[in-house]
Amino acid sequence: MTSGAGDPLADVRGSSRTVGRALHRFLPQILVGVAAFVTVLAVVALAGSVVDDVAISRSRVVAPAEVLDDPSIGRTLIRFTDGNGQFVVPERGVLYPRGLTAGQTITVEYEATNPENVRVAGRTAASGLLSMAGGLVVVWLVFGGTSYWLRRRRSR
Repeated sequence: MTSGAGDPLADVRGSSRTVGRALHRFLPQILVGVAAFVTVLAVVALAGSVVDDVAISRSRVVAPAEVLDDPSIGRTLIRFTDGNGQFVVPERGVLYPRGLTAGQTITVEYEATNPENVRVAGRTAASGLLSMAGGLVVVWLVFGGTSYWLRRRRSR
């Protein structure tokens, strides 16, 4: 280079080294932050499920439903007839769908004033509590354990 400007490639290399050092230095805190963020998301999801369950329980209607086959959307869709005789296919799918298969006939409970808010009969937010807690334990064991290991390794 003939001009007085610095080498852009050298600037990028220097910047990436600086970022790499900062990332290496703060990696334990980043890992704990990710685990905490996942925990907050899980708690918010559980709270949302509880709110939906309370709404359904306040004005609960029971109906038979058919499980539909549409794996492309990532949720379990159902079809049922509401109290007005209208077919309903909730856009969000059904709450607590574990173990359902296409074509299966199930019983659902839905909110009378909002048939889109529907769950499999007999299932509540408590149904997923154990699996959520297990998932959080795994997250904390992996991320928290790795963070602890990195901190111990640095202190030696």
